[in-house]
Amino acid sequence: MPQWLVLTLAMAAACAVVLTIAVINNRRVGEDDDPTETPDVMEYMTMMIGVVYAIVLGLAIAGVWEGRSAAQESVRQEAQALHEVVARSEVWPADVRQRITADVETYVRHVVGPEWEAMAEQGEVTARGDTLLLQVRRTVASYRPADEHEAQAYQPLVDQVAAADDARSQRADTAGATMPGVVWFGLITGALVAVGLIFALQIRRTFRELLLAGLYSALIAFLLFLIWAIDAPFGRGVSATTEAYLHHFPHLRD
Repeated sequence: MPQWLVLTLAMAAACAVVLTIAVINNRRVGEDDDPTETPDVMEYMTMMIGVVYAIVLGLAIAGVWEGRSAAQESVRQEAQALHEVVARSEVWPADVRQRITADVETYVRHVVGPEWEAMAEQGEVTARGDTLLLQVRRTVASYRPADEHEAQAYQPLVDQVAAADDARSQRADTAGATMPGVVWFGLITGALVAVGLIFALQIRRTFRELLLAGLYSALIAFLLFLIWAIDAPFGRGVSATTEAYLHHFPHLRD
């Protein structure tokens, strides 16, 4: 059974149970019952719904921000590992070092260019990037050290390429949107309910009340927009940047 159908049935069942109990309880009330002696639950329910929705909004913002931070950290780790590959190859012959540097720079140029656009628009990395990183791995792995000094740099270089590959995998995992559709359904429905309850309290048309209602609605709309903007770590306003790559390879800025 689809999850959305399970969710719909659960919500409908909860509403049906509560309404049924309320109707049965209302029929049992005698004619001499005085409702003015019963505490008004409308304000209490409105307050509780607002508090619960505020908690949900806070958790959603924390979740998408954590995803954005994880995406930026994967970028930093990958850039640092690639920089180490170039730096540690200094002990190898010039022609090998130049091949490694050229392969790394070709890969970085692709990442900050076409691949970054692909992550922003499609939420995924490119096959071309996989091929270029594989070429870096082959160039490093194919060299046979000529002496002990060069041999000591071989394994750390291989490890740094593996670290870059692992960071790339993490970046691919965080490239798309992180918020499931069912969560967005809950956030939007909760916003409609929270704003709609303003009218249940019979708000009047005084300037102060209208101002507060407008600010309340605008705040909810801003928080929903903030969640949407952070949700795709590489694709929207508050997104991860390529600065980590360009910090280590500044000549690739142009």
